[in-house]
Amino acid sequence: MQKSIRLSLSLAGTAALALASIPFGAAKADNTKVAQGTAADLGVMSISLKDAIQPNFGFQGALQGAGTPNQAGIGGFLPLVTGDNSVFFLDAQANANFADYNNYSSIINTTVAGTTISTSSRLGYRFLNSDRSWMFGVNAGYDSRPMATGPADTGVNVKNSSTVFYQQVAAGLEAVSNTWNFNAYALVPVGTTNYKLNSVYQGGALNTYGLDVGYAITPDFKASLGYYYQNSDLGTADSSGVNGRLAYNISNGLTAGVNLSYDQAFETRFSADLKYRFGGNGNKTASEKKAWQIPVLTETVRNRDVRVHDKGSVANWIISYLDGAFVGKKL
Repeated sequence: MQKSIRLSLSLAGTAALALASIPFGAAKADNTKVAQGTAADLGVMSISLKDAIQPNFGFQGALQGAGTPNQAGIGGFLPLVTGDNSVFFLDAQANANFADYNNYSSIINTTVAGTTISTSSRLGYRFLNSDRSWMFGVNAGYDSRPMATGPADTGVNVKNSSTVFYQQVAAGLEAVSNTWNFNAYALVPVGTTNYKLNSVYQGGALNTYGLDVGYAITPDFKASLGYYYQNSDLGTADSSGVNGRLAYNISNGLTAGVNLSYDQAFETRFSADLKYRFGGNGNKTASEKKAWQIPVLTETVRNRDVRVHDKGSVANWIISYLDGAFVGKKL
């Protein structure tokens, strides 16, 4: 585990040094020239948000991460009320959750199996400051995650695998410019938060509180570093963690990202994701094409998965051992 800690801290330190070494004017010459102009010079103030902010729809997918599943689905951003400098919106997704790969549990011990459908919805309000150089926003919503379980990846022969249902409420605050991105979030499980997954292991949804700080290396290439704290009633996952992300806008509306996280419960976890949105991204007028100079108001809200961690029951482990089912050492 010390090797994993050293690896994670080394990667995080390298990324932090890379971000710190980038001068604010390191973007392309055209972008530097744009940054030197006033909002009036750039024509940003003349852009009508009612014309520039349009609904967008598409698909997203992600590989399993720290307590999150392999998944793919559809989603969309719907502006409900658009003002002169603000938008009230609905951002919703539905994903098919797939089995863990290579008998490697995404929740520590018990593998996720089968296909279930999770949902996520956010209502939010975003607004621009007086010169449209910063966007500020607040959002809140509800997420659900049915979870089918399979065998353990620990060498323990489990019985009576079950499908359980987790829910959470979530809230977020954001501040975004064309260079910086700050995102604070809270994920809080509600309803039944702990279930018996099988004859040996119990699973609990995690409370997660975090802050991500992002930097736009170029308009299409972005990096972020984050801190989070997680805990649950099961107790064994309580810990702080760090995460890093690199994202690249491959083409208009198509974005790929890679993520690396470390905490004491899940140790080092790597995942990747892909998102495509169409609708509001195409066939723009000349005025709408200037909208890239305004912090993005239609970006998908992040940090919305219900995260799950499991632990073994000592009493049930002993029963499995006495039954002759134990063939490994990990709990």
